[in-house]
Amino acid sequence: MSVSKLEGLTQCTSCCMYACLEESFQGPYLCSKCERVALLEARIGDLEGQIVTLRQIDNLERSLLLTEQSIVEESRGVGGVELGLLLTEDQDKAEILNDYFSSVFIKEKPITGDMKFINKNLLIQSDWLTQDKVLHKLNNVNVNKAPGPDGIHPRVLRELCVEICKPLFLIFQDSFLSGIVPEDWRKADVVPIFKKGLKFVPGNYRPVSLTSVAGKVFEGLLRDNIQEFIGRYNVIGKNQHGFMKHRSCQTNLITFYEEVSRSIDQGVAVDVIYLDFAKAFDTVPHKRLLLKLRKNGLDENTCSWIENWLKDRVQRVVINGTFSRWTPVVSGVPQGSVIGPILFNLFINDLEIGIESHVSVFADDTKLGKVIQCEQDVTSLQRDLDRLGDWALKWQMSFNLDKCKVMHFGVKNTQAIYTLNGTELGKSKQEKDLGIIIDFKLSNNVQCQTAAAKASKVLACIKRGVHSRDENIILPLYKSMVRPHLEYAVQFWAPVLKKDIISLEKVQRRATKLIRGMEGLSYEERLTSLNLFSLEKRRLRGDLITLYKYIRGHYQPLSDNLFTNRTIHRTRGHPFRLEERKFSLKHRKGYFTVRTIKLWNSLPVEVVGSESVQTFKKRLDDFLQTQNIKGYNI
Repeated sequence: MSVSKLEGLTQCTSCCMYACLEESFQGPYLCSKCERVALLEARIGDLEGQIVTLRQIDNLERSLLLTEQSIVEESRGVGGVELGLLLTEDQDKAEILNDYFSSVFIKEKPITGDMKFINKNLLIQSDWLTQDKVLHKLNNVNVNKAPGPDGIHPRVLRELCVEICKPLFLIFQDSFLSGIVPEDWRKADVVPIFKKGLKFVPGNYRPVSLTSVAGKVFEGLLRDNIQEFIGRYNVIGKNQHGFMKHRSCQTNLITFYEEVSRSIDQGVAVDVIYLDFAKAFDTVPHKRLLLKLRKNGLDENTCSWIENWLKDRVQRVVINGTFSRWTPVVSGVPQGSVIGPILFNLFINDLEIGIESHVSVFADDTKLGKVIQCEQDVTSLQRDLDRLGDWALKWQMSFNLDKCKVMHFGVKNTQAIYTLNGTELGKSKQEKDLGIIIDFKLSNNVQCQTAAAKASKVLACIKRGVHSRDENIILPLYKSMVRPHLEYAVQFWAPVLKKDIISLEKVQRRATKLIRGMEGLSYEERLTSLNLFSLEKRRLRGDLITLYKYIRGHYQPLSDNLFTNRTIHRTRGHPFRLEERKFSLKHRKGYFTVRTIKLWNSLPVEVVGSESVQTFKKRLDDFLQTQNIKGYNI
């Protein structure tokens, strides 16, 4: 690294002045935060003008992210924890957080007769654990992850993957067949991740478990096998979108709000109830979980291994290298484990049984929606809420009633009152659903403003924190750290109003101007030079790719209630044309299932008839380029 880059830097930057005052900064030396910026600039300066590898860019992103959090945002570290008095020592904070995380565990009640199921005993394939698959997993271990309590760094496993493959395979095989899990695999170092709110409140931290990397390699193999089993037998319902192959937050949102959007457009009222489980992953009762695993058909070897994996687990909290004491884990599936999410999905899979309303789930985030046209509809929705309350009581889960809200959509909505476990649910005009802001008009205006503001904030951090303006530095940082804020689930909330389209595009305009040599060029010239599409064209392209997946690809099972094939057959056009939807309101015109159909129907048959997504993308790009299509005319 070029040390000369640091010479002459004897005072702190204005963006760090508040932090300097906190540290009682006195010149002529740099405070730790400004020194970090200077070191980052030195690293970037060494790379400037070179062909930068993806790994180098990844490391730069991590460094920049640390700088961004230190200077622009409030630190993500653990603040002073309050318990009668403010604790500032790492050891004290670790103990308090450890006590809190342990306090949310539940003591499981005896299993009653109505909980027992007839085991299906469906066989799982026997060739899922092989030496070649172990080698493949080891060769793809992420070396940037932290080690577990055993201290074995993931880089060791990756660099020595050939040498340790066979010994690990034999350990994995013996562990699975015997149903005995090594003790080190049942230990976890818990890192508290601040969520939001006051930093001295222990409840505002999420416990993320760091476990043995070798154990997680085996968990990955077992998870792949369980996922293959779930897909083969359709074990998990189509309303669950969390941690499922070919499903995502975006598919969840598009599918659920289709009925809401259509009903609002028709002048019909809809009530949506947002449900929040309290400490869902930490309170899963182990014996009840194992009952459901056997009910869903997992073989006895798998169930026995998972039972031992859950048994006698211990954890400790680590803060800045300081550890709390070990405490037992008596419930829950570890957050941060590999198989934890899929076990939770299997546990919650029967939640929707008997529910008459439209239910949509992403892991533990649950929505309940129903069209309200008469008093009977209100009664039906309330009955479903009562069923969910009974389900939670039976399986020892609990709802966070303060966070459970009802949103009334539609101008003719009667604003009915709903209760859960005897408590009246609060009403909301705006909710954040899977990271997307939803309001009672189903308008995307606030979401567009929020996305543009977040992206602009990160771009400003790059502008202040990165001295280089080299294309090989700025462009990858923009693509990986700024643009995702503008495009997360954007097929659901794509802007309709011109002002929102311009607001999002302005971020990319400013980003491309940062690059050296682009200052005097027009926006279109900058895009051509940098081989970029406008954000508007990227959204259009993403719409058609997503629609292809719904009609011809992996999302096809989810498309039944979203699209209707044309019944009139003509000699012109392709055989996958869809019925165009009628609409009254502009927000409905801009909804994904409406805005995309006209352009989809106009695509040539050789584009729509592509046999794979990659082929479709290539042919689509050629078509859009030939026709000079840059966006919708909404």
